[in-house]
Amino acid sequence: QVQLVESGGGLVQPGGSLRLSCAASAFTLDYYAIGWFRQAPGKEREGVSCVSSSDGNTYYSDSVKGRFTISRDNDKNTVYLQMNSLKPEDTAVYYCATAWTPCNSDYPPILYDYKFWGQGTQVTVSS
Repeated sequence: QVQLVESGGGLVQPGGSLRLSCAASAFTLDYYAIGWFRQAPGKEREGVSCVSSSDGNTYYSDSVKGRFTISRDNDKNTVYLQMNSLKPEDTAVYYCATAWTPCNSDYPPILYDYKFWGQGTQVTVSS
């Protein structure tokens, strides 16, 4: 079954860390840009990071820059989002998605470009 599966979410105290995984099954992520998006209750879904398939371009929103790191392991067919120094405002459901459009290091990933989505994983940052 073709699917993207996010994992690694959970409850963490402010200042803590989590590593989210986005694993693909029945297809390869090698040729796609991968985006990480998040949606907090009552808010629109926003793009927080993306990574291109081949040129290594990455993007981080201002709200996560310096704290989150996106990486991909093509051998494992998985993309990661390492999240450090977590804040309560990082609380959201996090989604990964694939796109043919390359990741631009200067602009956030555009929802419309991302066609195939995982089911999301909840991240809650609270003391």
